[in-house]
Amino acid sequence: MLTGKQRSYLKGLSNTMKSITQLGKGGITDNFVLQLNDALEARELVKVNILENSLLDAKTTARELAQTTNSEFVQAIGNKFVLYRKAKENPKIQIPK
Repeated sequence: MLTGKQRSYLKGLSNTMKSITQLGKGGITDNFVLQLNDALEARELVKVNILENSLLDAKTTARELAQTTNSEFVQAIGNKFVLYRKAKENPKIQIPK
């Protein structure tokens, strides 16, 4: 579980990031979850964009994916959300205590 300070730190890091994956009208698929797991292992911090033609809510979708991928929900703004999971091998992001 992230503290407020840690969440703020991750929000700051995610401000300059571009979305690396997109969710469309197909919604959450097994293939998307696999892709997201790989991205979280490689980058630790991932920003996802929900396309306008999708009827998904960003916060609800983010919390569902965080539970599915065993990651932490960082933030949701508009149609984008950010997830974090510490890499098992070679962690790159040092979160303040």
